[in-house]
Amino acid sequence: MDRVTKSSWQVCTAAAVIFLLGFAAGALALNTYRAWRHTEAQPNQQDRFRQMSERLQLSAEQEARVRKIFDDTRSQLDALRKESEPHVQEIRRQADEHLRQALTPEQWLRFQQMRDEMSQRGRRGR
Repeated sequence: MDRVTKSSWQVCTAAAVIFLLGFAAGALALNTYRAWRHTEAQPNQQDRFRQMSERLQLSAEQEARVRKIFDDTRSQLDALRKESEPHVQEIRRQADEHLRQALTPEQWLRFQQMRDEMSQRGRRGR
């Protein structure tokens, strides 16, 4: 390879690396900004309760009763989730096993990647 060809190859490679680094930095900055904006925009549980209380113009007694109702409901739902989680995991495990048998190894890997991507998007949306 002559020097000119080698030199132009190095310049092209350097430009491609710089482009990819810039693209990655931009994507990272965008994701960071979206996550920051999402946390800033989402009121926490206490803020939501306070806003609801103000809009409904709850008395102190009503506020205490409503808070207790929400707390009791949350406790019951948490208990139900803990109780049903092993069953949900078993159903998912069985579905994965059936999918693995139905798909080629390459398709199975792509499916897992797609599922991971969707899961990540779902977490960011919460």
